[in-house]
Amino acid sequence: MPDETASAPRPSEPHIVQPRRGRPSLVWGIPLVAAVIGLALVLNDLWQRGPTITVSFASAEGIDAGTTKVKYRDVDIGSVTGIALAEDRTRVVATIDLAKEAESFAVDGTQFWVVRPRFAGSGISGIGTLLSGSYIAVDPGQGDERVTSFVGEEDPPVVASDVPGRRFVLHTDDLGSLDVGSPVYHHGIQVGQVERFSLQPDGHRLSLGIFVKSPYDRFVTARSRFWHASGVDLRMDASGVTLQTQSIATILLGGVAFETPATGNQADPADDGRHFLLAADRAEALKVPDGAPQTLVMHFRQSIRGLSEGAPVDFRGVEIGQVRSMDVRYDTMRREFTTQVLVDVYPERLGGTIETFSRAATPQERLAELADLIDRGLRAQLRSGNLLTGQLYVAVDFFPKAEPVRFDPDSEPPELPTVPGDLQELQQQVQTIVQNLSQVPFDTLAEDLHRVMIGTESALQRLDTLAETVNNEALPDVRAVLTGLDSTLARLDTLAQTVNSGVLPELTQAGRELSRTLRSIEDSLAGDAPLQQEARHALRAVSEAARSIKALTDSLERNPEALLTGRPADG
Repeated sequence: MPDETASAPRPSEPHIVQPRRGRPSLVWGIPLVAAVIGLALVLNDLWQRGPTITVSFASAEGIDAGTTKVKYRDVDIGSVTGIALAEDRTRVVATIDLAKEAESFAVDGTQFWVVRPRFAGSGISGIGTLLSGSYIAVDPGQGDERVTSFVGEEDPPVVASDVPGRRFVLHTDDLGSLDVGSPVYHHGIQVGQVERFSLQPDGHRLSLGIFVKSPYDRFVTARSRFWHASGVDLRMDASGVTLQTQSIATILLGGVAFETPATGNQADPADDGRHFLLAADRAEALKVPDGAPQTLVMHFRQSIRGLSEGAPVDFRGVEIGQVRSMDVRYDTMRREFTTQVLVDVYPERLGGTIETFSRAATPQERLAELADLIDRGLRAQLRSGNLLTGQLYVAVDFFPKAEPVRFDPDSEPPELPTVPGDLQELQQQVQTIVQNLSQVPFDTLAEDLHRVMIGTESALQRLDTLAETVNNEALPDVRAVLTGLDSTLARLDTLAQTVNSGVLPELTQAGRELSRTLRSIEDSLAGDAPLQQEARHALRAVSEAARSIKALTDSLERNPEALLTGRPADG
């Protein structure tokens, strides 16, 4: 057989073509384009990203990384990207990425707080977060310095920083029912709010920061007066029963009111940050300044039950001062207890009538004038100001028949003499009348009169017997004697009838009227008297209303969502 392998043709040699150097393949263009696009996206993201800041809070309640948003007027301007504990473990630090257009928020003075349901003095807020969840709100600052680290607020600001108006500072001794967010009123219109309060360094007074919005801030001048308009002001004192309140809102929230006394010249608006005093009520706030008071001491030798600190000192219907304090002292000279009452009297309230009591008078001149008035009978007396409450006040008046006393102008404080009070004086007069009546010997007088009548009858019988034995010449003399005795007996009989029909009934009637008067006074002052019972019922009703209001506020503070969902079921 022929060899087939030998006869088959041989394959030709392959032709190898060398590729051209320096021309990249189009395949490499795909990753290059992807890289350019990715780089553009990164640059765009970096360009659109705003500053990164940190805000520290007391707790992370309501804050979730990657979920919680940062909003300004319900517009998203950033988000929380991380939460971590601070190095001292006392606070939590939230890292926030702000949007590019929110760069202006990263400045000094910007405030951050977590919006959640709250029940505060300014009302109920954050109800919408019950469905949408909590978020971080921001109030932009007015500074120019860039800041990236902030301290979050626990409570939202009462007034936003961009609201036009002015801020003022009030000083008071008692906060009362005021709280952050309490309203500020001017003629019954709410014109601002209380922003803050703090205790002064001396620990005795309080400072309140208030905000009055525009255009009402121009009504606050250097002469403006501020006072408490908080809750229900119920007073039962020597002036009677007084009930005052600014509005229904102040019953729950408290409030501050201000007013500028009307004068001839219009004062300029007060500067921002000016300080004012906060009075207890409107009457005290609008009271004309009285200058420095003159302290006087009074000693009463009677019960002062019903006299309280702050009770008025009255001069013929004009209040010239008030009671400062009361104390019991022992008089070693008279060996008896007396009640010492210190009062503050404002002599300038009498400046229009007495020149030495004016503002220009010296203390020595005022004491010299007071000594002259005391010499003319000026005394102090306790009087009842209100039968319903039993309150007393100090009345200053002239008593010309008062016993003269020696005034010591060098004593500190000077002493103003006193006289017994109206009720005590009435009791003393009634007691004196009763004592005088008790000293009249009515029983002895009647016995003596009876004995005189018996003796007269016996004498007449003896005279009749004697007349029968005498001769006819002695009869005229006897008849004359008998006629005189008969006239005497007639006069005695008339006297007895006058005593029985005139004097004794009048004395009896006077005693009965005095007894009825004393019983009426005793019944009206007794603990079970209708007047006292009605007063107790009224006070009890006010106390129950106050407890109901307190229970309502406590319930809303614990469960603010009850305004939407209703009262929670027990258990």
